Amino acid sequence: MDRAALLGLSRLCALWAAVFALFPCGAQGNWMWLGIASFGVPEKLGCANLPLNSRQKELCKRKPYLLPSIREGARLGIQECRSQFRHERWNCLVAAAAPPGTSPLFGYELSSGTKETAFIYAVMAAGLVHSVTRSCSAGNMTECSCDATLQNGGSASEGWHWGGCSDDVQYGMWFSRRFLDFPIRNTTAKESKVLLAMNLHNNEAGRQAVAKLMSLDCRCHGVSGSCAVKTCWKTMSSFEKIGHLLKDKYENSVQISDKIKRKMHRREKDQRKTPIRKDDLLYVNKSPNYCVEDKKLGIPGTQGRECNRTSEGADGCNLLCCGRGYNTHVVRHVERCECKFIWCCYVRCRRCESMTDVHTCK
Repeated sequence: MDRAALLGLSRLCALWAAVFALFPCGAQGNWMWLGIASFGVPEKLGCANLPLNSRQKELCKRKPYLLPSIREGARLGIQECRSQFRHERWNCLVAAAAPPGTSPLFGYELSSGTKETAFIYAVMAAGLVHSVTRSCSAGNMTECSCDATLQNGGSASEGWHWGGCSDDVQYGMWFSRRFLDFPIRNTTAKESKVLLAMNLHNNEAGRQAVAKLMSLDCRCHGVSGSCAVKTCWKTMSSFEKIGHLLKDKYENSVQISDKIKRKMHRREKDQRKTPIRKDDLLYVNKSPNYCVEDKKLGIPGTQGRECNRTSEGADGCNLLCCGRGYNTHVVRHVERCECKFIWCCYVRCRRCESMTDVHTCK
């Protein structure tokens, strides 16, 4: 590596260290910052200088080869959160897109105990499972590969047998638990204990979503394209599909009591006999009003957000603008069109103009 490259790398590492110095490494959720590293070289810093708590740093030191998968898991979770909520009043805004500060990546929502907190923890845990499992199947690690429990057997009567490379989702879930889950007994404050229990449950709900959507893929073998025998293996669904499932869980999330005795229970007394399932998303506090700006909580409000005048959904001007109405302005687009290749050797295009109405919330 030449001198200029080494100098550039040292400056890059210094920038990482300066950014992460803003955030106490013991705070919950700081590992999520790895998902917004556009230059993508946190492994160059070493585990000690990354935004991880002491337990995560220790695990990182023992398994440094998993760092790219951890980073990819954070990126997957952030990307899917923003995709699922891009048309909502709360649009999963991260601190990287907001003015610089010392708040966690997701700001107020990460510790608010709301439905939004539940989704963040679930989708980030699911992202970590997905990326680690995918890395195992790709052969990028020595301690895991394909799911060894699905190498033999099958159903002779139905004409299929296990083969190929089944995704070892159990290893991904194991690592996600080791990396993200921390004992409740280490917390003394009642409020913190409730929120920690809630976050641990939602972490597991995210992992369960990945396992639930495992699908069976098969390939046919036989003479002249017949399907006399099939080789089958299990594979994870796309992370977009997992995100849709978690969004549905978010819409049907369960509010729990802010007091824990032996275990968590539903807030409403008449519903307490209904058990809480391990794949439910749980929240303690009701969501704030995302319609108007709240600088104290870091809520930007919906003023200025682009909306769809004809939609009746969440992206419609009526819902997104919270009844305040909307402004309409015309945007002029100029682009190259009707391009043709001229022999020899250039491309000739026309200059096309179009006008589009854009609606933004008042």
